[in-house]
Amino acid sequence: MALFDAYIMVDWSAAAKPALGPNSIWIGALTKDARLKLQFKSENIDTRLKARAYLEDIIGKLTKRGDKVLLGFDFSLGYPAGTAKALGLDIVKQAPWAAMHAHLATRYKDKPDNNSRPRFAIAAGLNYTISKGPYPFWGAPPTDRATTLAATKPDYTADKPLAEFRLAEQHLRSIPGASPKSCWQLYGAGSVGSQSLTGIPHVHALRQSLHNTRIWPFELGEGGPLTAEMLEGVDVLIAEIYPSLVKPQPEKGEVPDEAQVRQIARHYADLDEKNRLGAAFSTGKSRPEVEIAQITGEEGWILGV
Repeated sequence: MALFDAYIMVDWSAAAKPALGPNSIWIGALTKDARLKLQFKSENIDTRLKARAYLEDIIGKLTKRGDKVLLGFDFSLGYPAGTAKALGLDIVKQAPWAAMHAHLATRYKDKPDNNSRPRFAIAAGLNYTISKGPYPFWGAPPTDRATTLAATKPDYTADKPLAEFRLAEQHLRSIPGASPKSCWQLYGAGSVGSQSLTGIPHVHALRQSLHNTRIWPFELGEGGPLTAEMLEGVDVLIAEIYPSLVKPQPEKGEVPDEAQVRQIARHYADLDEKNRLGAAFSTGKSRPEVEIAQITGEEGWILGV
């Protein structure tokens, strides 16, 4: 029996102004029709606030009819272990990941026109708190560079409090052909840090606005596979995805981003139909307990890696 009834995948964007087409926000929804057959529909949305409103609406309708929804985002949902502590956040009353999500949600606010320039100023401020210098965040256009935010990568040496990559990226980079970027890089070719910085506040808002929502692996993961029993009382499960796990094959008229959300949604649905999706949620991979605690407490993991 499948764990989920609907699979919604999001290709996020940190664009500084409303944008459509390639490199903008694409949402792919694989949901059941009246005959209980999965049908795919994509939406290209020009701003982050509109994208969040769209997700709240479509997921609200799905859960109202009793569907369980898997919601995937293509950016890091956590930061390297020690980040929350380095920022001086309260990690006694809440887990480090939750403290970081709440902190970013208070610092970053999108405007209706998608203005995301504050992300560089916010990163510079976070750097000041952590190191009083241009570390760990890096990468900015000339107009947004500061004494605490440089264009070039700093050194991530053993004497520094934070690693360049999470355990998930370290594992993925060991696989031939995979080269995920660091969440600290905000600007430049292939950078993904801005997506996390602008996306986590929206995930935080969705976690609060959508009933019975949990974030994996922070709230539903102890290293082992996901089971139906673990999903009892859960309507929506949010997870981090890496669409490049499936080689994009755009159909006629599709842009690569649209093809990616379609194919990764189909990929997870196919695994679910074969009763193999639960195993894809495992963060175990024969890792020691201390690393599992690091993953589930702060860093997160990528579904299917």
